[in-house]
Amino acid sequence: MIYEVRTYNLKPHSLPEVEMRFGEAYEKRKEYSELAAIWRTEIGSLNQIIHVWPYKDLEERNRIRATSAKGGGGWPPKFAEFVTTQFSDIMMPFAFSPELKPGKIGPYFEMRTDTYASGELPKLTKVWEKALPVRQKFGPVYAVWYSELGGLNKFVHVYPYPTLDALSETRAKERASGMWPASMVAKKEGLPDYQLLSQESKILMPLAFSPLQ
Repeated sequence: MIYEVRTYNLKPHSLPEVEMRFGEAYEKRKEYSELAAIWRTEIGSLNQIIHVWPYKDLEERNRIRATSAKGGGGWPPKFAEFVTTQFSDIMMPFAFSPELKPGKIGPYFEMRTDTYASGELPKLTKVWEKALPVRQKFGPVYAVWYSELGGLNKFVHVYPYPTLDALSETRAKERASGMWPASMVAKKEGLPDYQLLSQESKILMPLAFSPLQ
């Protein structure tokens, strides 16, 4: 399984129109395959929409994209005049990443993107295999991915919350426990920690037609 994470940076004040056009076009597009999620940024880099498409592999991705573009029905959605930049990453789920399922588990989602130093992925994998059950004691984890194509050496982890207060409360519990972040787990387990070069966090909210709410 792979996940294509597509990010559009939009002109200010254009999001309502983009959401409407995307939603209308998606009614036809989902006949070929459905989204896992589509979000807008609430905190962090503003005026973004981020949509996640699951595929069996790159071959299926290419086939579905080609077929859907020829199928009519207004796909791809027509909102190019509102887009300033766009980019796409092919993400691979770790073997221990939770299975993505539609449902109501938000509506606030924190997407954390860490860039790790070249060659650090094996260390990161070992640490997070141990660390994920620890983090799940404080609340659910939606996704744990690493990039295969696009921006390389990216590590993405996504957490749902019912409110922003719940996010703050979870952070406080993590700190008080002395069991988190993952570097604490690495230390307790005697594992070599991995080196990060940069970190980014965004708070996302689902669009009206997102399978994940």
